[in-house]
Amino acid sequence: MERTLIKDLKNQIGQHVTIKGWIANVRDKKKIKFLVLRDRTGQVQGIAFEQSCDPTSFELISNVYRECCINIEGNVKESPQAKEGYEIEIIKMHQYSESQPQLPIDVYGKIESNIDNRLDNRFLDTRKPKINAIFKVRAQIHKAANDYLNSQDFMNINTPKLTALGLESGAELFKLDYFGNPIYLSQSPQLYKQMFVTGGFERVYEIAPVFRAEKSHTTRHLTEFTGIDFEMAFINDENDVMDMVEGLIKHITTHISNNCKPELELLNVEIKIPNKIPRLNIEQIREVLESKGKTLPVDEDLDTESEKMIGEYVKEQYGEEFVFATNYPFAKRPFYHMKSENGTKSFDLIYNGVEIATGAQREHRINVLSKQAQEKGFDLSDMPEYEKIFKYGCPPHGGVGFGLDRITEKLLKIDNIREVVLLPRDPERYKP
Repeated sequence: MERTLIKDLKNQIGQHVTIKGWIANVRDKKKIKFLVLRDRTGQVQGIAFEQSCDPTSFELISNVYRECCINIEGNVKESPQAKEGYEIEIIKMHQYSESQPQLPIDVYGKIESNIDNRLDNRFLDTRKPKINAIFKVRAQIHKAANDYLNSQDFMNINTPKLTALGLESGAELFKLDYFGNPIYLSQSPQLYKQMFVTGGFERVYEIAPVFRAEKSHTTRHLTEFTGIDFEMAFINDENDVMDMVEGLIKHITTHISNNCKPELELLNVEIKIPNKIPRLNIEQIREVLESKGKTLPVDEDLDTESEKMIGEYVKEQYGEEFVFATNYPFAKRPFYHMKSENGTKSFDLIYNGVEIATGAQREHRINVLSKQAQEKGFDLSDMPEYEKIFKYGCPPHGGVGFGLDRITEKLLKIDNIREVVLLPRDPERYKP
């Protein structure tokens, strides 16, 4: 028979069905036996009576362990005692494969395994409904970002992850041997985004891995993360980029709120869709921090404490969870960010007290870009592949880089970024 998913059983009362999944629990009452079956859509109780169940199947139920992979055939019946209001009267059962009697982690929520043990056994960890729900939401964030950027006429591109050029700090690059030549894991698609905005596509985006060789041991940093990066041409200034970011955030939060109700309920999370994301320049932020007893030195970036304090301030004053922090000093921004009168045309997006995105208007005038590179201590001609982009008609443009992992972490109000990545990579963890 064709398989029925557990989520569809409520519409199959009185029908004979086949369902497939993993055993979450078994109870043997001799002449009556119970099991709970779980698939990707939920779980349901099955009940087997000695007089109506196939004898071989009835005996098998007494000899299976939890997490065995099975299918059962039976009739869907209403049951006031069952949590779902219905159950399966089992007629036949087939075991696809056995499970060991002792599991390396508890997948039922009774014993809290430490996160490293869970990550070592992630394929079991994701069988937990709450962990499964995290990654369903993450997948929908990914989908919503794709949908929105496509609707705004952005072209999806795929850029190399092995590159000879890095635009951020060279200390953060993973160096590899490429047939005798040095090459690096990409720490940003920045070069390639700008290349193909100039290449006539005008609007491009990529959702892909990004690598940073940082020995950071925090709950918010990884050595490999997933970036949502976009770049757009013919902008007036950085506000055009922020407008696009704001539209993307509103679309993502609305999409998750509308399409992930069971997962959000399971995770006990309520999504707040922003009305208008405030924009505070760095001078305003310094004043706010000063009023709260913290001094932010001139030419300094926001530290973790400052981000948290600004997040709290924006909730109190604006009733919003997001805020754009703008006009950062040039001393703390890359050479390719366009300067403003007293800083740069750059911004960070802070969500619930954590920075989740950085963007800016880029400097497109080669003479100015060359001068800014010199201010940072290097010659633009030392990066001929990048310099060339600006020699043949480069439009005014800007863009942003998000962390998909951080968006998921903060949206679901989770405290450790490793929880929202299937197989996270940090300075110690490189397996499985």
